[in-house]
Amino acid sequence: MIQDKVVIITGASSGIGEATAKLLASKGAKVVLGARREENLKQLVDEIQNAGGQAVYQVLDVTNPSDNARIVELARKTFGRVDVIFLNAGIMPNSPLSALKTDEWHQMVDVNIKGVLNGVAAVLPTFISQKSGHVIANSSVAGLKAYPGGAIYGRTKWFLRDFMEVLRMESAQEGTNIRTATIYPAAINTELLGAITDQNVSQAMTSLYKQYGISPDRVANVVAFAIDQPEDTNVNEFTIGPTTQPW
Repeated sequence: MIQDKVVIITGASSGIGEATAKLLASKGAKVVLGARREENLKQLVDEIQNAGGQAVYQVLDVTNPSDNARIVELARKTFGRVDVIFLNAGIMPNSPLSALKTDEWHQMVDVNIKGVLNGVAAVLPTFISQKSGHVIANSSVAGLKAYPGGAIYGRTKWFLRDFMEVLRMESAQEGTNIRTATIYPAAINTELLGAITDQNVSQAMTSLYKQYGISPDRVANVVAFAIDQPEDTNVNEFTIGPTTQPW
């Protein structure tokens, strides 16, 4: 059940994170929202509260371990526990390897991999102590299929597939009852393309998303479905994208 679940969402200031926060709050979840843009977070919390939902926020840089620890503490202090963490924050400044945009390579590793590790490290002691919890992570179809321009981004998303499955398996072995779900979105209309600095890649991706893209609430529905499963049931992976997108 979603009702009264305490859910931390990273990357909550727009796109999939924002849509998920609104949907879960409307279903009775208590949402704890983190992102870098405070004004967006404040506006979102106000909107949820005005609609009768429960929400708090904290400015969060997922690459900072102490920020991750603080948002877990905020959830525990405000609502008494943590039931779910949705590791949604991510960036996708794709480019050909020959362009040697090495700063962007490292940024993707820092946010898409280290950001996940920091979030899990922050919440895992609570989940182990409770002997319950749910880790949901946003990967990408780039975590399933290789494509030109996406070498580094794809690598960060392939990482999630292995990491989340090992987390699930180890939890089952250790009896801590931690559920996992990994989501592989295709063309979803968010701010993700805004980070692409390579002009050719940006034009190609923008054209693709204009033709096929669907709204972020479609992914929010999948997150809600995963959370709503009985505690003894784990749904591991979801690939989600437009019906009309051929890859």
